[in-house]
Amino acid sequence: MVGLLGAGAASVLSKPVYTAETKLFVATQTSGTAQDLNLGNTFIQARVASYVQTATTPTVLQPVIDTLGLNLTADQLATKVKASSDLKTVLLSIAVEDGSPVQAAAIAQAVANSLIVAVDVLEKPRDGGISPVRVSVVTPAAAPSTPSAPNVKTNLALGLLIGLAAGVGVALLRTTLDNRVRSESDVHRLTDAPVLGGIAFDADATKSPLITQVSVQSPRAESFRQLRTNLQFAHVSHTSKTLLFTSSLPGEGKSTTATNLAISMAQAGQSVALVDADLRRPMVSEYLGLEGNAGLTTALVGDADVSDLLQPWGEHGLHVLTSGMIPPNPSELLGSEAMKNLIARLEKMFDAVVIDAPPLLPVTDAAVLAQHVGGVVMVVGCHKARQPEVTKSLGTLELVDADVLGIVLNRVPVKGPDAYAYSYYSYDSNPTPNGRTTKSPRRSSESVFKASKGTPDEFEQVLRGQRTQRPQHFSVKRP
Repeated sequence: MVGLLGAGAASVLSKPVYTAETKLFVATQTSGTAQDLNLGNTFIQARVASYVQTATTPTVLQPVIDTLGLNLTADQLATKVKASSDLKTVLLSIAVEDGSPVQAAAIAQAVANSLIVAVDVLEKPRDGGISPVRVSVVTPAAAPSTPSAPNVKTNLALGLLIGLAAGVGVALLRTTLDNRVRSESDVHRLTDAPVLGGIAFDADATKSPLITQVSVQSPRAESFRQLRTNLQFAHVSHTSKTLLFTSSLPGEGKSTTATNLAISMAQAGQSVALVDADLRRPMVSEYLGLEGNAGLTTALVGDADVSDLLQPWGEHGLHVLTSGMIPPNPSELLGSEAMKNLIARLEKMFDAVVIDAPPLLPVTDAAVLAQHVGGVVMVVGCHKARQPEVTKSLGTLELVDADVLGIVLNRVPVKGPDAYAYSYYSYDSNPTPNGRTTKSPRRSSESVFKASKGTPDEFEQVLRGQRTQRPQHFSVKRP
């Protein structure tokens, strides 16, 4: 589009150029036999190539400048004059470009007349006599009615091709140089850790970060339910109940991911403790609207018991331990024995413990804390995190022998080539005896898993049975 618009603008803004053309015929003035004429024709064809070069020399152009009174030099006029000849002919063409059609025709005719005179002088024998070559005008120059340039159609086509080539080149260069994580395939190239899920991008997530603030059927809410189900399988072999959420850099969405997962787990009937362990930029209390001055740091320094600091939130079994006052030594507090004992105590009190930890690369808090938990989930912001950063963060977790359960892709586009595969359910309309329709939610695979309370094999059997079950339709006879 830029190339097309640029070509159109250049065509409109550029001044029109007119081209006037005249044709000359070159012949010999001698007569004789057919053999003499043939030799003369060969001589003339060889001479025409020299006359083409002569047409743009000062010998021909200076008389034109003097005759027409042009305010140009011979070299400047030569840029406007173009002489050419057809192969194996004795025709010579002179074309002149100018902003005025009348002046272009006048210059072309003057150049032709001056060339005739110059050839006659150059070809005339030294001992006198007539020139063996005769040059005549066969097509006089006429003022053109339409400009020869700009050619709008040609310019638009050329601009379109140049713009297309430039766009493809920029796209390829950008793809080659851009090392941001864009999709699940990028994560698979970096690590063998599984992708536990993708959180659908929502433009309103900044204003409404919690899944309780959006529709139950929204792609973002369904993303956290899928993540909850996948974590049940990823964490099934662990004795620890604690999940730690971290990221490479700030702004990738680890706090909102940890908070919404804790809410989702509580909605599934579990008692959950959400701990804000980001003692540098705590956000959980702000998201949930809770008091943040007394919390984790208060318990770690022994000023209050953790049971007195837990704040219930919502209608389900979610309790939140906010960060408390920001300390001067976050790493020492999070790596202390008191923190380890606090996690162990929370695991006895709740079915699950979700910890929001600081990012890995700026500080060492998350790496220290990862040694006290059962599993680490790393949040990667699509189109924000860069592949070297993710690789370095995973290497940091590997150095401390942390158990990385998997990767969560955040802000994944719902549509487009980088979209993550979502399978959320909507409401189905079922006929009723009175002829109206009622909306009933379709059971998701997660609700079947929760109802089965069995092993993964039993879960698959229940799913298989649900897929093969056909819906029943009721017909009503109307009077």
